[in-house]
Amino acid sequence: MPVQSRRVFRLAFTMALALAWSYGSGMPLPFLAPMFVLILTAKPSAPMGAKGLLALILLVLLTLGIGLVLAPMLDQYRLSGLLLIAVGLYVSNHLSINLGKGAVGMLLTVGLTMIPAAGSFSTALALAVIQALVFGIAMAVISSWLVYPFFPEDPPSGPPPPAAPRPDVTVNRWISLRAALVVLPPFLLALTNPSMYMALIMKSVTLGQQASLVTARSAGRELLGSTFAAGCFAILLWVLLDLAPTLWFYAGWMLLFFIYFAAKLYTVFASRFPPSFWQNVITTMLILLGSAVEDSANGQDVYAAFAVRLGLFIAVTFYAWLAIAFLEYLRERRRRRVMPEGEFERC
Repeated sequence: MPVQSRRVFRLAFTMALALAWSYGSGMPLPFLAPMFVLILTAKPSAPMGAKGLLALILLVLLTLGIGLVLAPMLDQYRLSGLLLIAVGLYVSNHLSINLGKGAVGMLLTVGLTMIPAAGSFSTALALAVIQALVFGIAMAVISSWLVYPFFPEDPPSGPPPPAAPRPDVTVNRWISLRAALVVLPPFLLALTNPSMYMALIMKSVTLGQQASLVTARSAGRELLGSTFAAGCFAILLWVLLDLAPTLWFYAGWMLLFFIYFAAKLYTVFASRFPPSFWQNVITTMLILLGSAVEDSANGQDVYAAFAVRLGLFIAVTFYAWLAIAFLEYLRERRRRRVMPEGEFERC
């Protein structure tokens, strides 16, 4: 089997296995396990070892502990707590963009947003979210251990690829600030009702990561387009799931969808959109379906809750697009004022 096809099936089967395991074990927020598979194993390489998993869990507990400490500060010293979280969001995006620590940066962002928001509502909710994050990461890595032997990478051959050029620190600092400003307002909204807007926080975190990869010109098509596409795929899968609403059918349908998305992600199927577009489609669809399954289990109106949640996702995505465009406009305007006209044209 060609290596690209192996990567497609490896990612799809690992995500489906993690999804079936997390839902079958009854862990809170079970859709997080396949999301962590995408974050940790989408890069074509062998899975991390046991020492790496232990170190990652310790790092996650540290970052989540920081969020748990910030939760009471938001109640007693609201402004100071918000300023610390804003600085932390910038640092987490700096780790992702300037230092190439994408997984660490995203986990730190989750710890600085989901845990303080949940902790401001109740300590029990915050601990449940921490449990879901830690067990989700462990399930994702163990699932990759089980699937990787069937679809391994080719052994390395030839000289290693040349090192990537060092990024422009000034530009990447601006992008880090822009991504932090995309996440912060949805987080402030979630503080009003964390139990209702927990899914919105996860969506804003993925938007912040995606905002660091897009330009102002392509932001509207990529951010809004991927959100609309995720909503359509989620509706289609929910209709198919009505044929037999069981865990095995749910995991089987998701496996087929994951194969299609992974083929787009690894360019086995031609696509006009970059891999970041399809990553956002996968994560948004998982959040929408995971919340719908929870609504169904709690006896709520699934379709009304789905419509409200999708509307919120579209609204926060529209805000991210406008924020990126407005911030880029201010940046270009400042450059025009500071730089001479001829030098600006050369840049």
